[in-house]
Amino acid sequence: MKVKQQERSPDLRPAVAGSAGFLPAFEGMRGAAALGVLLTHVAFQTGEVTDTVLGRVWGRFDLSVALFFALSGYLLWRPHSRAARGFSDPPRIARYVRHRLVRIMPAYLVVVILVLVLLPEARTSNMQVWFANLTLTQVYTPFTLVEGLTQMWSLSVEMAFYLALPLIAVLLTRLRGRYAGWRIPVILLTAAVSLSWKYVPIETAAGVHHDNWLPGYLSWFAAGMVLAELAVAPAPAIVRIVRARFVMPLAALTAFAVAVSPLAGPPGLVELHPREYAVKIFCGAMLGFALLAPIALAEPGHRHRILASPAGLMVGRWSYGIFLWHVAILMVAFPILGVPAFSGYMIPVLAVTVALSLAVASVSYALVEEPSRRALRGWEARKKERSERSSVVRAGHVLPEPRRQGGKAAITTAVTARKASN
Repeated sequence: MKVKQQERSPDLRPAVAGSAGFLPAFEGMRGAAALGVLLTHVAFQTGEVTDTVLGRVWGRFDLSVALFFALSGYLLWRPHSRAARGFSDPPRIARYVRHRLVRIMPAYLVVVILVLVLLPEARTSNMQVWFANLTLTQVYTPFTLVEGLTQMWSLSVEMAFYLALPLIAVLLTRLRGRYAGWRIPVILLTAAVSLSWKYVPIETAAGVHHDNWLPGYLSWFAAGMVLAELAVAPAPAIVRIVRARFVMPLAALTAFAVAVSPLAGPPGLVELHPREYAVKIFCGAMLGFALLAPIALAEPGHRHRILASPAGLMVGRWSYGIFLWHVAILMVAFPILGVPAFSGYMIPVLAVTVALSLAVASVSYALVEEPSRRALRGWEARKKERSERSSVVRAGHVLPEPRRQGGKAAITTAVTARKASN
């Protein structure tokens, strides 16, 4: 007598908001991160980053960069995590590269050109400075982080991560299907090893610091990558911990407090001891995970009241422009107010810098960023339409030239007719 085949057990993993689709609160978090970077630069330029508790707090808002990196790790790794579990096809590299370049480079190149041409402190830049800034290789080229563009070191690191991501995905190719559970341990181990990056003795030219290269910040990206794995394949125990009311906020506050303490080094733009560097980077990774996890692993339909509000979404849309322009605008804020740098006046300088950064960022979004993305989407739609038309023609149906509107519909109708005839 045959034994009745056992039915497949239902998936008992909890549903989470980040399993697929757009998370509005992440857009607002991106805006908060941009304002955090702006705040720490204003504090430094007004002389408020001092060896006091408040001065250290202002200085450690530079960990907002960890949020940017963790967001990139999450958003760009989630498609690979889904593909590893058979939920979707792997991302196409050509499309991925196109979208990353169009997202980053048009607005960035506008800023670089205008700053190097118009900002008095940067107008004397030589060809090496121009080349390094136009190609996002500042962290590898001596003395090319110029006034008005000093924050771009992090964008150089981010671009390196964009280029490395397909290779990382290839290295983890075998960890798919039933082996996908090993992906998080491997990512965590790699992040832990990367904390020792500053201990590695690498000879560099004067003005180049290898601790500003991608390996030193892998744990910040890894925080988002681990979260992407958890969003696609949620572990019930971890989800319960993340959803507990005070756990993640307490973890974020603890990480920030340690980063503010002397354990993470002195305040200001000074070179850190390898141990201090490791502590700071670890705190940034913990902060990024603790702030993003409650959003990605929340119950489906959960909406953050502040980050997903209309104001939060607006600042999020403009966040890239805020990041790109705020240092140059900060340089202009001092003469506008008639005060010298490093002389205090943090509140008025902050108010002017925020107001002008929001205004300029809105223009950048409307005139450069969004038109660039629309142009790419239009090009891809036309390319797909041509491909569909070619496939129909090869199948034996010669179609009339599609008009501006309705062409795609005509192709679809012909394809349907072809299938019906078969």
